[in-house]
Amino acid sequence: MTSSSTVLYDAPGPRARALYRVFSATVVVLLVAAGYFVYRALDDQGQLTAEKWDPFLESTSWTTYLIPGIRGTLLAAALSIVLALLLGAALGIGRLSDHRSVRMASGFIVELFRAIPVLILMIFAYQVFAEYRLFQSQYLALAAVVTGLTLYNGSVIAEIVRAGINSLPRGQTEAAGALGMRKSQIMRIILLPQAVTVMLPAIVSQMVIALKDSALGYLIGYVELVRQGQQLGAYFQNYLPSLLVVAVIMIILNSALTRFATWLEKRLRSSRRGRGVATPAEPATVTAAPGMDITGTAR
Repeated sequence: MTSSSTVLYDAPGPRARALYRVFSATVVVLLVAAGYFVYRALDDQGQLTAEKWDPFLESTSWTTYLIPGIRGTLLAAALSIVLALLLGAALGIGRLSDHRSVRMASGFIVELFRAIPVLILMIFAYQVFAEYRLFQSQYLALAAVVTGLTLYNGSVIAEIVRAGINSLPRGQTEAAGALGMRKSQIMRIILLPQAVTVMLPAIVSQMVIALKDSALGYLIGYVELVRQGQQLGAYFQNYLPSLLVVAVIMIILNSALTRFATWLEKRLRSSRRGRGVATPAEPATVTAAPGMDITGTAR
């Protein structure tokens, strides 16, 4: 007879199972009731009628609102992702430097911008750029959004880079140093190419976060997808369909970015295997000189 208890907890008895079923039924009833009240509220406001979807069949809704929003979202995300990768690589390598001053400076920057919310960074950058007129007015919001996303995501990517490099076997660094390679050569030739495939899934997740966080730019007047969806909903009085369309577009963009990163990771792994990087070296064949055995002793 097998016991119904587990290592972590005792299996519930009949009374406990009956109580769990009551709780589950209660939660289901509450969810159904909440869904019904939401449905009635939306139906009373006319948000569930087919006419609310008609604006999406008109080209002006896309050319005036949605396409400029998609363009703005992709532009801010692309610029911030590229700059964040460069900043993250520099800070991550800096945190591994042999020089204490470089490590401390890099660590201070990383911890500082990781602790500040992205929206605060955007607003601060917007005020600074506007006060000192560092950018033209039409590029002011874009510069603030890219700056905030770059500083925050670059700090997070720096930790990903540092963790990815530290995850590699230490023996590779020691062997390369024994061959006379400088630390910059070891980092560029030995460690970084291997760490890229290790870091790629985490970096992709951060890229998706950067793409989604670009929606915060609407608070400083940046033309992006969420802001344009809200304006479309305000103009046609179809907030629910507009937000649903925006959500679908964001899901498609994030899924496309994830698929591209997955393909890139597979491509990098296959190219490394094709070059023989991951295969162990064949053991050397030792032959004895004539008249000597393999230990070097004369026969």
